[in-house]
Amino acid sequence: MKTSFRHIFSIAGKEAKHIRRDPFTLAVALLLPMLFVAFFGFVINLDYHNIPLLVRDNDQSRSSRELLMQAAAAGYFDATTVHSPAETEKTLQKNSMKGLLIIPPGFHDTLTRGEVARAQLLVDGSDNALASLMNMYMQGISAAAQRALVNPDENAHDVIRTRYLFNPELNSRWFIVPALSTVIIGFLAIILTALTVAREWENGSMELLLSTPARPFEIVLGKLLPYFALSFFDALLVFALALIVFHMPCAGSFPLYLLACTFYIIGALALGLLISVLTRQQQAAIQFGFAIGLLPSFMFSGFIFPIENMPLFFRCFTGLFPQRWFLSLSRSLFLTEAGLNDLIGPLAALFIFMVVMVGLAVKNFKTDVEP
Repeated sequence: MKTSFRHIFSIAGKEAKHIRRDPFTLAVALLLPMLFVAFFGFVINLDYHNIPLLVRDNDQSRSSRELLMQAAAAGYFDATTVHSPAETEKTLQKNSMKGLLIIPPGFHDTLTRGEVARAQLLVDGSDNALASLMNMYMQGISAAAQRALVNPDENAHDVIRTRYLFNPELNSRWFIVPALSTVIIGFLAIILTALTVAREWENGSMELLLSTPARPFEIVLGKLLPYFALSFFDALLVFALALIVFHMPCAGSFPLYLLACTFYIIGALALGLLISVLTRQQQAAIQFGFAIGLLPSFMFSGFIFPIENMPLFFRCFTGLFPQRWFLSLSRSLFLTEAGLNDLIGPLAALFIFMVVMVGLAVKNFKTDVEP
């Protein structure tokens, strides 16, 4: 039997009317992306600045002042100077400082003799990530101060010079926003369709739908079409916000990004529809939608935890989730000039996920039609 496009568009039109009459669905589809981008994009910031630092300068020399000037100029530290051990102890007891820098007497004299001058940095280790960053920042600051004091022209003879590709300013939002598109698009697509069939069962209108001459494949396509249009609009909205609000570059191919969005959205919509078919209850569908839509986006996509640092089993396990592949594609296409040959693996994974999810949704619909 040939596919009847009349049946598909008839079901799609009916579903579109449901969407227009449902303010909750429209609000979720149109407002939630902007709220997600505003909340996560502005609140989550991996760049540390103005870290509270206590300084006790026991040398009071040109060299110690240069070191503190370099620390202030970098913008990483907000230094508070103390002048005695008692004042130091009193300030530390307030637990408002993340570190203590102690510059010993003779710091300047040691440098002028050409020897290695050492200062002590005591760091609050309760936040291991911040502690590591503080140590790294201070190493760079001390190296810059030593060059300025000992040999201002030493930069010309540096053996290694570092230049950051794709994100020259190391802007953490350029790292976060592509991940936001993964979370928002996938989560919304799953939630939007997770309620469709469950709503039909609870309202008692599913029997009417199953009595139509449309086949399961046509019913699934018809139900997916209007939600695909909504989700694709959300993808374009998030993309526009990334460019306009966060000044993200778009170094890669925009058509390739749209193709990746298409595979990802259809797969997520079909997954939501499958949840709806299996649960047949809106409350249960929402709970499963939240669990399946949000948890993998944060845990197994590389958004929060680098996949490379996971044990081998979990590195392989993340490959089952489309969020991992779309996040990789999104970051590559936003920040690099990656082409089709570079991204064929993630694209193939998204395509396979889409085909499998649509197939499972159709199969379970067929079970309902022919119990």
